[in-house]
Amino acid sequence: MDTPATGRPVIRICQRRFCLYNVAMDAKAYVIDLARSAKAASGKLAVAGGAQRDGALLEAAKALRARSAELAQANERDLAAAKKSKLSAAMIDRLTLSPKRIEGMALALEQIAAQTDPVGQAIAAYNRPNGLRIEKRRVPLGVIAIIFESRPNVTAEAAALCLKSGNASILRGGKEALQSNLAIGACLREGLQKAGLPEAAVTVIDRTDHEVVGALATAEGLVDLIIPRGGEGLIRAVVEAATIPVIKHYAGNCHVYVHADADLAMAEAIALNAKCQRPAVCNAAETLLVDAAVAERFLPAVSLKLQEAGVELRGCQRSRKLVPSMKAATEQDWLTEYLDLVLAVRVVDGLEQAIEHINTYGSHHTDAIVTGSLLAAERFVAGVDSSSVMVNASTRFSDGEEYGLGAEVGISTDKLHARGPMGAQDLTTYKWIVTGAGQIKQ
Repeated sequence: MDTPATGRPVIRICQRRFCLYNVAMDAKAYVIDLARSAKAASGKLAVAGGAQRDGALLEAAKALRARSAELAQANERDLAAAKKSKLSAAMIDRLTLSPKRIEGMALALEQIAAQTDPVGQAIAAYNRPNGLRIEKRRVPLGVIAIIFESRPNVTAEAAALCLKSGNASILRGGKEALQSNLAIGACLREGLQKAGLPEAAVTVIDRTDHEVVGALATAEGLVDLIIPRGGEGLIRAVVEAATIPVIKHYAGNCHVYVHADADLAMAEAIALNAKCQRPAVCNAAETLLVDAAVAERFLPAVSLKLQEAGVELRGCQRSRKLVPSMKAATEQDWLTEYLDLVLAVRVVDGLEQAIEHINTYGSHHTDAIVTGSLLAAERFVAGVDSSSVMVNASTRFSDGEEYGLGAEVGISTDKLHARGPMGAQDLTTYKWIVTGAGQIKQ
């Protein structure tokens, strides 16, 4: 037993290099103790070379593969508890660590390690008439807390992106994935240790009480940014509690708009993929907008395919005239992120009404147009206020890996400080460096 700066005793039992705290310890003291260690580690990361940080990622990838059986066993314990708690099939799918997903985590770490080091990059550099050299250079944010729910692969990917960008991370996953997250975290810390970096650079919280989230969100001076990933309720709770900066997206109410000049075979394929490929994720389509000019030719055929795939359709009055089997859509349907095999359908009178609908009801996440018209595509791109806008492509491509970021720490629908899928570069800020030769202000 020892006593940290908080003055409260802490019991530490080292298991796989994790510090398991006495559950009676007050959440604020627990978080402050962890955050202080993370803050100290972030200072060392900031001055470590990119090669050393990349080495830690590569060693962690090796550990994930070497410990795959342990990861599977930990995940089985989580899955057994999830089934006992009668979690939905979609939640269990998110929770499952198949051999393919474990290998995917290792590959993501290797891809992130292979990227250009964002730390120290010159964003701008120029000389002033008085001889001063002005440089704007990327630097880490410091300590980043990430709150997420049932996807354990987020533990590996989020920590890796933080490490790549020179930041320490504090990761608090959902209780349903606790054993999986701790096992993944052990691999990450093994990578840090082998690379000669402080293990406190990656902290996986082993407590599931909600007070820990509030303590993280108010750890001013220790935690520099908090990123909540999960349902709208979680995100709003973090935003309401936070006294430190938050990057967020509340929902993924994504749209596919089939324009009058669309290739209808392409539009059908995109609509089916955007809705059905993995309906329980934030970049799945929730509303299909169809231009009145092609609705009669397009809607009956695509509706049949969607219904064959198990999709429940909820349509406007004009849609239901063409496809009577649709349920009637309500105003709430245009606002809803279903995360399920349910799709709202509306016939619109052209491009401008489609843009108006998306900006009114959408969540500024990801929206797509299918069109053969370059002018229509450009108007849609300019007019839709979303973090990702797709032209002739499925909304399912709105993803850090698909954008070449290796992975993502989240998808931001904010406009400050980052927007869309966030990679390592988005986890940096900048500082100004001014170099002179003895100049003084006159």
